[in-house]
Amino acid sequence: MAPINPAISHLTPTTTLTYFLLLLLAATTTTTPILAITNLTALLSSFPDFSSFTSLITSIPSLTSDLSDRSALTLLVIPNSYLSSSLDLTRRLSPSALADLLRYHILLQYLSSSDLHQVPPSGALITTLFQTTGRASSNSGSVNITRNPVTNAITISSPYPFSSSNATVLSLIKTLPYNVSIISVNSLLVPYGFDLMASETRPTLGVNITKALLDGHSFLVAASLLSASGVVQEFEADEGGAGITLFVPTDSAFSDLSATAISLQSLPADKKADVLKFHVLHSYYPLGSLESIVNPVQPTLATEDMGAGSFTLNISRVNGSVAIDSGIVQASVTQTVFDQNPVVIFGVSKVLLPKEIFGRNPVLTSKPGNTDIGNAQPPVSALSPENSPKMLSSAPGVREEIKSGVGGLQWLSTLHLLCVVFVCNCI
Repeated sequence: MAPINPAISHLTPTTTLTYFLLLLLAATTTTTPILAITNLTALLSSFPDFSSFTSLITSIPSLTSDLSDRSALTLLVIPNSYLSSSLDLTRRLSPSALADLLRYHILLQYLSSSDLHQVPPSGALITTLFQTTGRASSNSGSVNITRNPVTNAITISSPYPFSSSNATVLSLIKTLPYNVSIISVNSLLVPYGFDLMASETRPTLGVNITKALLDGHSFLVAASLLSASGVVQEFEADEGGAGITLFVPTDSAFSDLSATAISLQSLPADKKADVLKFHVLHSYYPLGSLESIVNPVQPTLATEDMGAGSFTLNISRVNGSVAIDSGIVQASVTQTVFDQNPVVIFGVSKVLLPKEIFGRNPVLTSKPGNTDIGNAQPPVSALSPENSPKMLSSAPGVREEIKSGVGGLQWLSTLHLLCVVFVCNCI
């Protein structure tokens, strides 16, 4: 047997506890969580030259949850004198578009003054918070930092060579070593492909989403829910900027759900609103774009309220059609209800249930004759972007599917009448 180390043999309970506390203290001090965005704005509040930029940040509450699990970042801020020429443009952006623009100014890496001056002339690619949303194509959510070896000037720009958006570093404003760095730059940075002028130059479409659903004839339940919840006004307000994509369950989808243990009506108003927002992407994706989508995991409007990584949809191709997986159910796109840039509305075969509300394994007992409510098969044929008109009734095979089941039609007829009366009173 190996001899016992004398130092170990003399350990007392008090000494052991002291060692444990020292180890615990070391672990907690080396993984200090990032300050909330409210603390960042508190840091900026002592610098009146950045009051306009600080106001923009405080106007976007969702940034708080985005940063809650970050351990290091660099915030790029613009002085009032440089930002004044861009303020009119930022005011015309929708709240979600402005949030993405500000996310592009939050680098997910702590950069000190020495880090900046050690950047090679070839540059360094740094990821921003905007890249994590899934709305940035390729690496357009990153910035390229370069240093002029002659003047030592530091430039921050889009990694795309044809982008005109760039800014020069003015000074280092504040650092909390290894966690937070605040750097002043001389211009607002715009991600490549992000149309800052869109809401100014694009005519207001003013799509009445409820009316479009009523005209589609198979979406009376959804129209009623949207009107009663009030979120439809929020959807219509977000038509500017990047546009919106709505996945609207058919009346038969709600009929299927009513035969299970899942009840939307029993949810509190805020949770019900989250479920409805879970059906909306804050980007315009016509059918052709959905079929060739690069990033299958897409954030929804509920993601913007609840934080990055939550309430996401997985979009893929299954049997030649677009399938949407919520983590609980898989639905298929059955028809294009409305398509006019910047708004597109798709009919889907299932109510999309977020796992954040209903859990990963809810009880989904289907009604007789429908043995697979969780994994609906997409229709045999889908609409092609070349020949899809602006307004469509249904994809081939959908009408036959809806007409099956005499009991379902009788239930829907009564429901349609009630919904029409309700929606007309709301309008």
